[in-house]
Amino acid sequence: MANPKRRQSKARRDRRRAHDALSRPGTSNCSNCGEAKLPHRVCGSCGHYRDREVVEVDGNF
Repeated sequence: MANPKRRQSKARRDRRRAHDALSRPGTSNCSNCGEAKLPHRVCGSCGHYRDREVVEVDGNF
């Protein structure tokens, strides 16, 4: 197996990791209650999807 001859510097290590950051997922607003939700998913606060109530949601969590 190949072994490194020299230790990699912090700058070289950090340049390699420059593209590893995660981006925030895109969100859309619910057409019923206006809360932010993931697109193509049921709204977690009111249970609506595409202007229909799909899931019955209680206020008690």
